[in-house]
Order: sequence, then C-alpha cells, then structure tokens
Amino acid sequence: MPGSPNSILLTVFYAGLLALGLSACGGNSDGLDDPRRHGTTGDVKRQINQGLGGRTREDGSLFGPGGLFGSKQKEQPDAGTGVAVNAYLWRASLDTINFIPLVSADPFGGVIITDWYTPAETPNERMKVQVTILDRELRADGVRVSVFKQQASAKGGNWVDAQVDPRTNIDIENAILTRARQLRIAGGS
Repeated sequence: MPGSPNSILLTVFYAGLLALGLSACGGNSDGLDDPRRHGTTGDVKRQINQGLGGRTREDGSLFGPGGLFGSKQKEQPDAGTGVAVNAYLWRASLDTINFIPLVSADPFGGVIITDWYTPAETPNERMKVQVTILDRELRADGVRVSVFKQQASAKGGNWVDAQVDPRTNIDIENAILTRARQLRIAGGS
C-alpha cells in the first residue's frame, strides 16, 4: 500500500541514510576551516582541533580514520602489503632461510616453520627452524628464532633430538636483522 506507515517509515529511513552518507562525503566548503574567518593560525587551529588526548576531530568522527567498523591504527611504512607483521622482518626472514623448504608461512601470525633439512656435509644430522616475528616495527627484539636439531641414531637409523648451540638461534636472528636493515635502506625508508 503506497501510503502505509511501514512504507513511509522506510522512506524516511532511506532519506536519512542518504543524507548521512552525503554529509560524510562532502568537503567543508562553507569556509569554517578558513583561518582568516576564525582569526586563528594553523598551529592554534590544530591545538583547538586536537582537544583531549591529542585526537583530532577526524579521529573521533563516525566516518573518519577507523570509522564505523574499523579501528584507528597509526600508518606504518609497511601498510598495505598484506602482511600483519613488519614487512622488512618478514621478507628478511624468508630470504635468510630460503635454502630450507617451508612447511608453513603465516604472514598474519608472523610465524615461519621450515621442514627438516639435512645439510650435504652432515648427512646424519637434520635441522628445522621456526621464525616468529613479534612486532610490527623493525626492532632488534622483533624476531625470535628457534632451531631444532636431530641426529640419526647408530642403531636403527631413528632420529633422536640433539642439543642445539644457543648461539645458532642468535646468529640466525642477527642475519635476519641485518637483511631487514638492508631491505629498509634499499626501500628508501
């Protein structure tokens, strides 16, 4: 029915939604942000807009950064890469352990797990590496490496866990950090 209360209510709802959407898309063309109109300079205006906690008006708006459904995050140099951890550490980790076949690489959790690798010079030993990227920033403590080692037993050829030199983990972490710095410098950041 054309004049039913439900259709009127629906029309009003859509009109309000359209008005809200159009007001969010429009720029501020009324000159209210013009410092000549308010008599404030850019620095004073920024201080006024920032209010409590250093937030700007756009930070707290419904359709501003972080908007209706998102959360406000500071812009990262690696934003938009599809990687939820530091992109330099991620790439450097993959580059550093590229000679070992991968079992799993989770760019959102920041975990890389290799398959068992047997070096040609020591056929009775094999190793496995797990790299965990702990931060979105390029920091010295942003990566952790765990190396697992096994040796073939004399009887039966079964693999038995062996002690790994703790320096091995640190050496691989340092190699990853060095490569990450090289990538960052090459990237111009």
